[in-house]
Amino acid sequence: MNIVENTSARVVLKPGREKSIYNRHPWLFSGAVEKLDGRAKAGDVVPVYAAKGEFLGKGFWNPHSAIRVRLLTFQQETVDVQFFRARLQNALALRKMLIGTDTNAFRLVNSDGDLLSGLIVDQYDDTLVIQCTSSGMQLHKPMLIDLLKELCNPAQILERSEGNALRNEGLQPVIEWQLGGETPMVDIIENGLKFRVDVKGGQKTGFFLDQRGNRELTGKFAAGKSLLNCFSYSGAFSVYAAVNGATTTSVDISEPAIALAKENFKLNDLPTKSHDFLAANVFDYLREDDARFDMIVLDPPAFVKQKAHIDKGARGYKDINRLAIQKL
Repeated sequence: MNIVENTSARVVLKPGREKSIYNRHPWLFSGAVEKLDGRAKAGDVVPVYAAKGEFLGKGFWNPHSAIRVRLLTFQQETVDVQFFRARLQNALALRKMLIGTDTNAFRLVNSDGDLLSGLIVDQYDDTLVIQCTSSGMQLHKPMLIDLLKELCNPAQILERSEGNALRNEGLQPVIEWQLGGETPMVDIIENGLKFRVDVKGGQKTGFFLDQRGNRELTGKFAAGKSLLNCFSYSGAFSVYAAVNGATTTSVDISEPAIALAKENFKLNDLPTKSHDFLAANVFDYLREDDARFDMIVLDPPAFVKQKAHIDKGARGYKDINRLAIQKL
């Protein structure tokens, strides 16, 4: 499949609204757009021009989103299959340079950070979990999946396109296997430690990949100490602490998450009998239990998901921190 740019349409900005593009911001909001010359559907690749006619870039058009254009390039270049192949190859090369051989789970493509707005690809060993959260990435998804097969040779590809970003684009959630699907539980290695990840039913895309550095630091700081891991999910912080000689208590309201945490201890030959695992409400646990700890990991879920919830959410964050501090 070859992307054909919409040559019959172009976006023209209001006077003075090109500054963000000069600063290489990849989003153009509706308030910056003067008009669309011609006709374009959501997801089409269109050129963007300043009010005085200067070419500024090309990106995905979406008339249904506050982000009217998601820029893919600031250059006068053709956006086709080879364009996306090169972008993916650049992302792969960067991760290969940065990620050590003792880790096989990481974010392979980070949307705008890789100039692929709306595409996220997480790699879990030979399984890829993708999110296509822009109209353009959804429109051209078959081509993207073919390229990922070509460049990564994965055993499985799962799409988990969901959440606010998708709704803001006027898109419907998609959770389905694009390749394979026989193994939703995937074993990974992170900094030499082993973890079992539920890529289909787990939080986010199965594992909080962005916390890798924090987990490593926590393991070092927790050596020989007692650690309380609140909202522990699959127990990754606890595993890092335990392998460094800490005694750990993992608390999460989800019984499946606690069961997975125990599995992760076993994968790393850690005796579960020497550590505590509690399926409980963290607020209740902090109020009712008398135990004290040397270190506490406090990673609550989002209490504020929309503007109307700011005050209530702020109280929740204040309360959970106040309760936790009293356990030190």
